Amino acid sequence: MKKLFIKTYGCQMNVYDSARMADLLAPHGYGMTDGPEDADMVILNTCHIREKATDKVYSELGRLRELKEAKAENGGRMLIAVAGCTAQAEGAEIVKRQSAVDMVVGPQSYHRLPEMIARVTRGAGAVLETEFPTEEKFDALPEERSGRGATAFLTVQEGCDKFCTFCVVPYTRGAEYSRPVRDVVREAERLAASGVCEITLLGQNVNAFSGEGPDGTRWGLAQLIRRLAQIGGVERLRYTTSHPRDMDDALIDVHAEVEQLMPYLHLPVQSGSDRILKAMNRQHGRDAYFNVVARIRAVRKDIALSSDFIVGFPGESDKDFDDTMDLVRSVGFASAFSFKYSPRPGTPAAVEKQIPEDVKDARLQGLQALLFSQQKAFNQSCEGKVFPVLFEKPGRKEGQAIGRSPYLQPVHVENALSLIGALRPVRIAAASQGSLTGVLQAENDVRIREMAH
Repeated sequence: MKKLFIKTYGCQMNVYDSARMADLLAPHGYGMTDGPEDADMVILNTCHIREKATDKVYSELGRLRELKEAKAENGGRMLIAVAGCTAQAEGAEIVKRQSAVDMVVGPQSYHRLPEMIARVTRGAGAVLETEFPTEEKFDALPEERSGRGATAFLTVQEGCDKFCTFCVVPYTRGAEYSRPVRDVVREAERLAASGVCEITLLGQNVNAFSGEGPDGTRWGLAQLIRRLAQIGGVERLRYTTSHPRDMDDALIDVHAEVEQLMPYLHLPVQSGSDRILKAMNRQHGRDAYFNVVARIRAVRKDIALSSDFIVGFPGESDKDFDDTMDLVRSVGFASAFSFKYSPRPGTPAAVEKQIPEDVKDARLQGLQALLFSQQKAFNQSCEGKVFPVLFEKPGRKEGQAIGRSPYLQPVHVENALSLIGALRPVRIAAASQGSLTGVLQAENDVRIREMAH
């Protein structure tokens, strides 16, 4: 058995892709290992959304080259592959900068890895595959292995047609593509049969899902969620990442009607300024965002929101930043991701005049202070309430286990190690900014909809 190590950067879709690459290579004699030191093959599944993420990849490649050379001196061989969005965006440049790389494979071509390995083994030199055969990829992938645990990601949609001026996704993941409903259902059924009870549906714009249904019509995400909720063993459903423009009434209504759909929605807004939203080509304004938030809170009182924010976008004024701060105060978020704008080569915003780094830094610190205070307040509002917690892994203390609340918060519980993989009621005893501490309760004490916001 050859040893395979995969290091994953970036989004949940990359986590899903890494698992599928492991599935793909298992029949070819590759078993997973915990580190690159003794690996026969290393895959870096990369992210290109920010410059820092790409820099980390090249830094890691330098370390892997040393391991590869050391293994060769001892008569062994290590194959190095760069996969994901950096591979798609930079292709031949990766091989040029780091000659230790044997394979470069884009996110829509990783089903060709076995063939690429064979070509490298035959002495063909570095092999590049950066085409966009999305439908072919899903048709070629093997069934998932069992043993994933209690939670799993399931990609239902890939690519993006929105072309935000800061984003590389349309160039690295291609045009929007939705998988057929029957394929998604089959994969979900296999996951449930293997013990998975929480499934997170993934897509670059997952709520733009428009897959072919069994009746030949196009199904939206709402219809898909209703179908997946009928699968025995599926206790929880989530979806990410959503675009505000694609939150239609049918999808909003599902939040009120499907019990398995968790009361937590990630809805990126990026900026609170109409002027900057237009410059970003977000195709929605702040009022439209407020409207979506109001509509979903009207049907699901206990919904909690998270979002993404970019500060220091080209042309952002103090007034524009103040508009973002105002939106955050007006909406109130349970959590959020916030970043300084990072120019990505090939995107329209990269050629615009850039905001000074010290201005970006100051604005990010101000925004994060507000977001962190909201997250802490939300977590503290959970104290004394009972949530169903899905236990996922051991904690640091003996006998402790860590699970997730309906709002994705980590929950630490003592004397719960035997419950990993199970869903149990937990009363929240204490909260910090980043996690909760709870106490197990009797089975009949689960109140999923207890919170009201």
